[in-house]
Amino acid sequence: MTHHLDTQLVQAGHPEITASGTPVNIPVVRGSSLLVPTAADRERLWTRRHAGENIPAYGIHGLDTHRALESALCALEGGHRAWLTPSGLSAISLTLLALLSPGDHALLSDSIYNQVRQSDLRLFQRLGIELEYFAPQPEVLETTIRPNTRLLFLESPGSLLNEVLDLPALTHIARQRNIPVAVDNTWGSGYLLKPLTLGADISVLASTKYLGGHSDLLQGAIVCANPALDKRLNDTHESLGLSVGPDDVWLVLRGLRTLAVRLAQHQRHALRVADTLQQHTAVRRVFYPALPDDAGHALWQRDFQGANGLLSFELQNADMAQAHAFIDALALFRIGASWGGVESLALAVDPARLALHSHWRNLAGQGPVIRLHVGLENPDDLNADLLQAFAAIRS
Repeated sequence: MTHHLDTQLVQAGHPEITASGTPVNIPVVRGSSLLVPTAADRERLWTRRHAGENIPAYGIHGLDTHRALESALCALEGGHRAWLTPSGLSAISLTLLALLSPGDHALLSDSIYNQVRQSDLRLFQRLGIELEYFAPQPEVLETTIRPNTRLLFLESPGSLLNEVLDLPALTHIARQRNIPVAVDNTWGSGYLLKPLTLGADISVLASTKYLGGHSDLLQGAIVCANPALDKRLNDTHESLGLSVGPDDVWLVLRGLRTLAVRLAQHQRHALRVADTLQQHTAVRRVFYPALPDDAGHALWQRDFQGANGLLSFELQNADMAQAHAFIDALALFRIGASWGGVESLALAVDPARLALHSHWRNLAGQGPVIRLHVGLENPDDLNADLLQAFAAIRS
């Protein structure tokens, strides 16, 4: 029987019930070394591990708590194998390192998480791997692929401006050329968007955000739907010695149980806030795909199962000094770079950084952008906070 995703979120990753009694939730299982009865048992364990079986032979491979979260993420995303990493950025870097070699070329949507560009400058260029950032439209992709292109890495919606990509069209082009596709699915969190069902091979997640949901952990994950990529991902994961503490793994498992209800509430609140922003004279435009007049709304309606609390808006006739004054005047929205927790956050973004996004250039954007994470506070209070901040910069 196939159950609704909300049911899967509650049920996935639970331990098997035994006659002697079983905890409702998997406990936190800690350990470094694993003890076995005989040397032959140890050899068999490592042989199975080296053959690709997802079992621990040492604590770095994770124990019962890790297997439970990996299983739950596979159920959530529709993949068959998952790897946990210490952060979202490490999950992205692991994917790139696993699938690219010196001399290889990769295409990344130009709206990609900005820290990837920093990693490019600090690491990938030094390794002889070329990352090229392209305007993520199918017609552009067709003309940008090279003979040595080995990976297409996308993010939808994009960082900062929430532009929605036509994932089925982009992945179709890549598949015709046998190019693996990875998608940063942190915004969708495996619940709002399932890129693996739209043609992608890999879904990358920052569990730090909505999966954990309470701003108290750092973690990343990779979920794969293409068995041909398993060995490269697994070998790279092991070679880098990546490990995640079981306490943080358990916190993500707990966060998964309430993911559906939290995302629904974030969307309700974000729509209320977006409506207030759209009516204000100090706002030029709001970037939120759930809005009917958003440029990506039709694609969002087709491919997504809802929205979250992340939105951005451009200030009208303002500079960065006024943008900073605006966020300094906020009381309920705290200044912070992350998102996905229960609290509301604000961040000012310089247009010079936005100029890297083709979507921004196409809109002829000029003013600074404020990115908001709309939390679970009462939306009337959040709107009042925004209005008083607008009044403060006017005066």
